[in-house]
Order: sequence, then C-alpha cells, then structure tokens
Amino acid sequence: MDVPTYTPEDAAVPEGEVVVERSTTAQDLGPKLNRTAADVVRFLMQQGEMVTATQSLSDDMIELFAAEIGAEVRLVDPGEEQEIELLALLEVAEPEYEDAPIRPPVVTVMGHVDHGKTTLLDRIRDANVVDGEAGGITQHIGAYQVEQDGNAVTFIDTPGHAAFTAMRARGADATDIVVLVVAADDGVMPQTIEAINHARAADVPIVVAVNKVDRDNAEPQRVLTQLAEHELVPEAWGGETVTVEVSALQGLGIEDLIENLSVIAEVEDLRADPEGRAQGVVLESHLDVGRGSVATILVQSGTLKVGDPLVAGAAWGRVRALIDDHGRQVKEAGPSTPVEVLGLSDVAEAGDRFVVAPNEKVAGRVAEKRSHFKRQANIGRDAHALSSGARLEDIFEQIQKGEAATLNLVVKADVNGSLEAVCESLKRLERDDVKLAFVHRAVGGITENDIQLAGASNATIIGFNVRPDRKAREFAEAEKVEIRTYEVIYQLLEDVESAMVGMLAPEFEEVVTGDAEVREIFSIPRIGKIAGCYVQNGTITRGSKVRFLREGTIIWKGEVRSLRRFKEDVREVQSGYECGIGLSDFQDLKEGDVIETYDERELERT
Repeated sequence: MDVPTYTPEDAAVPEGEVVVERSTTAQDLGPKLNRTAADVVRFLMQQGEMVTATQSLSDDMIELFAAEIGAEVRLVDPGEEQEIELLALLEVAEPEYEDAPIRPPVVTVMGHVDHGKTTLLDRIRDANVVDGEAGGITQHIGAYQVEQDGNAVTFIDTPGHAAFTAMRARGADATDIVVLVVAADDGVMPQTIEAINHARAADVPIVVAVNKVDRDNAEPQRVLTQLAEHELVPEAWGGETVTVEVSALQGLGIEDLIENLSVIAEVEDLRADPEGRAQGVVLESHLDVGRGSVATILVQSGTLKVGDPLVAGAAWGRVRALIDDHGRQVKEAGPSTPVEVLGLSDVAEAGDRFVVAPNEKVAGRVAEKRSHFKRQANIGRDAHALSSGARLEDIFEQIQKGEAATLNLVVKADVNGSLEAVCESLKRLERDDVKLAFVHRAVGGITENDIQLAGASNATIIGFNVRPDRKAREFAEAEKVEIRTYEVIYQLLEDVESAMVGMLAPEFEEVVTGDAEVREIFSIPRIGKIAGCYVQNGTITRGSKVRFLREGTIIWKGEVRSLRRFKEDVREVQSGYECGIGLSDFQDLKEGDVIETYDERELERT
C-alpha cells in the first residue's frame, strides 16, 4: 500500500514559529508541520540521509525539511518549554528589589593569565593559593567574602587563560562589578579584551586594577592609553572608568580598590530580600571523597538554611551542611553569600540555577523530570559521528585519505568547571575536515565503564586532573583503548591540535612502576606522617616520582622521600610486601589512598 504524500497544496504550512525539540523523530516532526513521517523520511532520503521514522534527527535535517516546505521552526532543547511548568511547580517567584535591604556587591575578578589576578585576591583575603597550581592557572572558580570598615564584598575568582572563556562568561552573569586586572609592565592583552567584552555583555561597571606598578618597567600611563582605545576612558581623563594603581605583591592600593568598589556598589543601589526561599546560581561542583556531591553556590535572594529541600538543575537533596569560605560550618546564608552545599543527589552543573523547593517531594519530581529531558537531549546526538568516528592516534591517517574525520572523545575531569572549560576549548579546535563528538563527559576518576564506552564507540579518553585505577588501566590495555591524562590545559589542546595537523612532537610516556595502598598511618616526631602500605603491583623504589590518588583523582605529586621495611631503610620493595613510605612535603594521608610510582621515557610519536 502506497503511503499518501502531502504537497503544499494538500496541507497548509503552519503559520508563525513552530517550536520543535532537538533530536525529535520524523514521527513527531511531521504532524507539527502538517505532514506525515513518511514525507519527512522520503525527503531526507532524497538528500542522501538514510533515516527511519523513529530515528532522532539532527538540527540540520529538521531545518532542511522546514525550509523545503517553507515553515519557520525554532529548535529548543528537550524540556526547555516544560521548564516553565517546572518553575510553576517550584512556586518560583520573581524576587522583589524595590524596598529590599542593601546587599553586598558581587565582584568578579578578570584578566590575562599571569597579570596577578590570583595574587591580588590572595592579598585581599590574606590567603595563598598560588603556589602549586599547575601552569600557574586558577583552574576552578572560587568565591570569597571579605569585610572592610563593616562593608562586605563578595569576590568571584575566574580563570585568566583564554581557554576558560565559558567559565569567565558565566562568572560575569552572576556579578555586579567587574575588576579588570591589567599588569602595568605588560599592558592590554587578547584575554584582557575578551574580559572587557564579557563585562560589557553582562552590562556591569568595570573597575581597572593596574597591577605590578612597583616594577621598574611599569608603564601605567601606557595601560590607560590602551584602555581608552577600547572605550574604557579613565576618570582622570574625563571618562567614567575607575582605575586604581595597585601592587598585589606589596599590598599597595588594596584598600583604595575596595573603597572604590564600595562607592560603586552604593551608587548601583544593590538590594535583595533576605526573607523567603533562597534562589541563586551554582558556581562550581565536584565529587568529594567522604562528602559526596559538593556544590559551591552564590545565594542571590532569600536565605538558604540547613535542612532546606534544594533543586539545582537536575540535582536535588536536603541541605546537609553549609560551609563558608573559611571552611566553617554555618546554619544559613543570605544574599551575596558564597557557600559550599552538601547533600545533593548528583553533581550539579556549573551555571545551573538553584532554588529551595516547597518540599522534598516537589524537589525530587522537578529534578527527575529535568534529568529525563537531559537524557532525551542526548539521544541521537552525535549518532552519525559515533558510527564513523576515529581515535586521536588515527585521526591524521583519516585526514590524509581526504576523508572528513570525526574524533570521538570521552572526557573526565576533577571538577565541573574544568570539564566545561576543557570541552569548550576542544570544540574551538574543530575544522571543516575534523569534527569532535563527545561520547561522554563527566566528573570523577576514569573507570572501567568509561573504557567500555570508549571501546564501543572507538573513542579516546581524555583525563584532566584524574587518573585510571589499576583495573581500569589493565582493561584499557586489553581493549586497546587510548587514555591520555593531563594536568595543564595547554598541553591537552596542543596534543589534540597536533594530532589534527599530523605534527606530533616527541613525547614522554609515563610508565607506572608500582602502586601501593595506604593501610595505616604513623606519626613520627620531627619527621611527620609515614604511610604504612601494602605494595599491590610492581616495585616501589626510593626517589621514584609519585602520584597520590584518592578515588582516582590526583591530589598531590612528588617523590618517595623514604622507604622502610620493618626498621631498615631499603632501596626498593616489591609486590606482595608491606613497607613504610615517607613522601616529600605531603601529610594529608588517609587509609585507602593509593600511592602510584612512575618513570618517564621519551617516545617518538608517529
């Protein structure tokens, strides 16, 4: 029996804009546009796309068919339209600002890498988190509140490297004032211009901190000239941009900077109602050993309390604990306060809105529906890519044959902010002849499930600040799955880009020489903590390079400082024996941690 065809004469094209969910099927698309599934399938087959009535369609396919019949469509993610109903279920009310009390300003610090942004924040909050950061980059968003002369100011620290543009843009969305840090000896750089554009897009005042004025080669006037070229005319020149000369290293101009921020906040008349159910934004989230899902959030209105039923994107739970920026447990957090939240069912996505629900039942229902829509959005996405994709090591060979290649990736990272930044950065490397498909991306160590998925989809696993455990590593070798782990984002991007252009430089391959599980911890006077270990595989050698793993995540790197069997110093301990291991400059030992030793050998990449 022939399927009847519909022509423009037979059926009218719907008037106005038709809302269509991404990854919809021909079965669902046809009726929306007054056509049958057969019409959609037949047209796409004529275009060389072999699809069935129940197969998910790509954005291009949907738009192509709509253009053919002259219909206007607007593509939305699954659940986007239903989100309005979910917000009604949560009874989310628009916050009242007019008669609300004054709240502290939220200040986002932006700037080019190495211009002293983190050092400036260290000086402000009298802490030091610069030392030990891989590549000198702040790789996670942090939030801190400081007080001066009774006035509180909340600072959001965003990464300075261009690779983390997405995180920086998200930081600006939750901010009232942007502090743009520019080094007096370096001037305005490309990332500085990006930061200016993000601040302008957020429509917030910009305060320029001209840093490193204590240096001999500092030229603050040249910086002001460069800023004027980008329409940031200093007040001293008759413009509206507040500029403050500071030295983060010596502490010069810090009080002046905070005073200017307080004045601007007063002019902006920032208000929020501390009463009622809290709302705000998730700045960062990660899985923590022993604590579960941890989200760093910024309360924007209302007051968040311990015990509140909370929904953040597709994650939900009753607030088990609130921890402030000093690591202290608090019972509640008001507007403009950043806190860590414990008790969520899953890792919330950075940038998600959060709201306190009327009760736990509603919170669970909303999160479940969002989770369902999220899964729906992923069905069929990159389906073609998965069937024809290549691994990193094969990608250049495919390009050389003149084929359009797709690089399939499984991306794992230690925290959500890093995960988002890595994926956004990788996406920018796409070219006409090389597309990227993310088979899976998640927070946490590299597991056997990741390797199984990568093997099935012919994908490369990229790990950022995470490692596979021994079983996962052995499974990867058996399945011939490629795992590449990184701690500095520059190297990750360079490797992928090099693979695309076929210019792979020599690399150092890390060879794992042994791993030992921490069974007991001993405290020795004048020496510190010693890990009582059982060597599970290979050989542990004194002086070896070490990675210290907790739940698959790297928490420290260094070397084996001392190695003992019973009371004797030994050079090495083999698999199956117990020993005492002393590590250089590391004391945060816990039972169940894994000490992994490794060597590096140079390889020629081909």
